[in-house]
Amino acid sequence: MKRGRKIFTDTRGRATRRQVLKTGAAAALTAPFLNASLAKAQNDDFDVIVIGAGIAGLAAARRLQDLGYAVVVLEATSAVGGRIRTDWSLGAPFEVGAGWIHKPDGNPVSKMADEIDAPTYVTSDESYQVFAQGGAAVPRSEINSKYRDLMRLYKRVDDTFDNDQSLSEAIRRVSQDSLQDPVLRWMMSAYTEFSTGGPIEKLSAYYFDEDDEYDGADVILTKGYDQIPKSLADGLDVRFDTVVEAIEYEEGDGAAVYTSTGTFESYFVICTVPLGVLKKGAISFDPPLPKAHQKSINEIGFGSVTKLALKFDRPFWPEDIQYLGYMSEPKGRWNYFLNYRTFSPENILLGVSVGDYPFVAEAMSDPDMIADCMGALRAMFGEDIPEPTGHLVTRWSEDPHTFGAYSYSAVGNTPADFDRFAKPVANTILFAGEHATFDFHGTTHGAYLTGLVAANLIEDELAE
Repeated sequence: MKRGRKIFTDTRGRATRRQVLKTGAAAALTAPFLNASLAKAQNDDFDVIVIGAGIAGLAAARRLQDLGYAVVVLEATSAVGGRIRTDWSLGAPFEVGAGWIHKPDGNPVSKMADEIDAPTYVTSDESYQVFAQGGAAVPRSEINSKYRDLMRLYKRVDDTFDNDQSLSEAIRRVSQDSLQDPVLRWMMSAYTEFSTGGPIEKLSAYYFDEDDEYDGADVILTKGYDQIPKSLADGLDVRFDTVVEAIEYEEGDGAAVYTSTGTFESYFVICTVPLGVLKKGAISFDPPLPKAHQKSINEIGFGSVTKLALKFDRPFWPEDIQYLGYMSEPKGRWNYFLNYRTFSPENILLGVSVGDYPFVAEAMSDPDMIADCMGALRAMFGEDIPEPTGHLVTRWSEDPHTFGAYSYSAVGNTPADFDRFAKPVANTILFAGEHATFDFHGTTHGAYLTGLVAANLIEDELAE
């Protein structure tokens, strides 16, 4: 621990993982970081190689470079941001990945947005209209009542079972009819599956909603979420179109990183690639990662969310309502729409597919996906609505640099499966990213904070 750094501790005198993430005081992690014998020659080009220019990698690189260490960031694509990407080709910011700053009060990403004067728009969960499968608008009173029923249902699940199982199975056992209730079924998908990134058939009934959060209403960055990673990347040495293929490492002797453009060597490596890339084995490790790390990689859930932005020559939906819901079947099929007219002059609806349906949608061609989504909109607003004049689509599950959107707590997962990534491998390889924290998994602020955790571990080691 560096002199003068104050760490809040639990009653046994140890800093808790949640406290470490919220304060950035990584040196107090309960996982030990042993002294490494930095035996490499003094003329090495880099102290640290960061793999991935997403927000976790950029946070780590920025922290270390600001402290004077030689850092290079290896990025497989042609831009910074990772799963933060903004596309303006429809005339408004289409967020390919992260779309909201969730709970901005105290959120470090919100603080960064303030520091660069990024304009934001506060979204309102109270501005919504939900449509039944036949197209009838569901009264708000019914939605509000059913939401209270859902919260009571989740509490019954939490209070009833001591063994883990899927959320859908737990619901079936306490209230089988709830799975057939169209409003509750829609909420389980549009709310729970969307926020967690996984289908209720695979979500852990124990841990699906136990992650931490800040406070405040979610906000959209109206000039693009990619302002954040671009700001972090300013002045960093980022090597684009550099695909990492293999990492060789040895305790006390650093690491060699083999890429599509050549070999890089350093004392330390911070690997921030998405969990989906690790699951696919797209990067080989020599020696293989410890079995505990392999267990986390194999068992943590990793899902997808499909977004389809449709632009029209005129709005045919209520222009002042922010969110439009549709009780679609199968579950998760285009059941949630964001109305751009509430914060942009463009006539755009952003449709979302969640749960297991993204793997169906993302296998479609663009025309087939548009037709599939338009089927939902026609059920909501009638057959005479116009065809879209433009579109943008995501396919995270098929992206070779992600293989999915974000992590979730699957059946059998525990917080330790996520937090295990905080333990360095051979005092040389560190991991960061949204999957490397239980408290904030699946979020940009979680990814950012884990980047600081990794950087601070290395800072303490190199400072000795």
